[in-house]
Amino acid sequence: MSICGGLGLVLVILYMAGTFTTDKIQPGKVPAASGRVIQPQKTAQATIETITEFYEAVGTVRPRTEINVEAEITGRILEILVRPGDKVAKRKLLVVLDSRQFRARLDQARQGLMSTTSRREQARQAVTAVQAAYTQAGSAFKRTKTYFEAEAATSHDLELAESTYLQAKARVQQAKDALTGAQAGVRRAEKVVEESKIALGYTRIKAQAAGEVARRLVEPGDMAWPGKPLLVLQTRGALRLEANVREGLIHLITPGTRLRVVVTALGRTLNGTVEEVVPSADPMTRTFLIKVGLPRANGLYPGMFGRLMVPVEQLKVVVAPKAAVRSIGQLEVVTVKVDGKWHRAFVKTGRDMGDKIEILSGLNGGEPLALKGDSDA
Repeated sequence: MSICGGLGLVLVILYMAGTFTTDKIQPGKVPAASGRVIQPQKTAQATIETITEFYEAVGTVRPRTEINVEAEITGRILEILVRPGDKVAKRKLLVVLDSRQFRARLDQARQGLMSTTSRREQARQAVTAVQAAYTQAGSAFKRTKTYFEAEAATSHDLELAESTYLQAKARVQQAKDALTGAQAGVRRAEKVVEESKIALGYTRIKAQAAGEVARRLVEPGDMAWPGKPLLVLQTRGALRLEANVREGLIHLITPGTRLRVVVTALGRTLNGTVEEVVPSADPMTRTFLIKVGLPRANGLYPGMFGRLMVPVEQLKVVVAPKAAVRSIGQLEVVTVKVDGKWHRAFVKTGRDMGDKIEILSGLNGGEPLALKGDSDA
């Protein structure tokens, strides 16, 4: 048993020393071409390129217009005719409130209007009657005055005719004043009827604009009152990204600026236009709210996560084709031509650039590189 144990220990030591794994890189060494000459068929070159450094501001896709549907009056909710996700047209009926109280007020207002209209008609008839009496009294006064001048009537007769005429004239003015008051009463009653109709109309809450129901905040039987949101409508066709940008970069952003917006859920980048920069920083986060208009895109919905890409500066970086970089464990290796010979070199990669990748260290740019398949040695 002791001989077997010793043999096993020797095998473990040999394995850890790399005896059985010829491709294992020894600590502190950069292996060359493993003893055979490499003649790659496909090569490329590390290059120096200018890229834009971006600051990523996280944000949320929101509708340009979000409408809180509220009641104009206080009443109990009888019906809610929509649910979240429903598309609604302008003037579509959304919520119905209990209207019995408001119908009673309208009936009462209409009865008041009928009463004042009747009084106005009576006042008009009174004006017609006193106007006729006034005309008759005027004619009698003129005849008496003629007779008096011809000494066919006494002064008493003249005074009596004049008194009758003046009284008739006063009654005409009184009747006209009464008619004016009756007409004002009719106008007030008409306004009461109109207000009652408007209040009754408020029991049927309709959409002020076309959109989509985002949230439903109440249920039938709940009370509604002015200022209490019942539903939230949003205009899905017009969306924008709202993101917070740190104050040190706000000078780079102005309304009208074109910026890239990355929407992770769509797996694509959209080109947006800055529509609004809120001119006040959040004192807690020291950031400014930026609103960027987005183009129409299939699958884009309010509430989605997005990143606003703010260009900060231009950088020169070394880049290499992804096909030239191999991974050995946690190490990254390229096969590079130095002094006419191919050698392996360790590199450290950075940003992904499509079919290329940034090289942070290990290359200076301009070096020939072997592509995968040809660099295996």
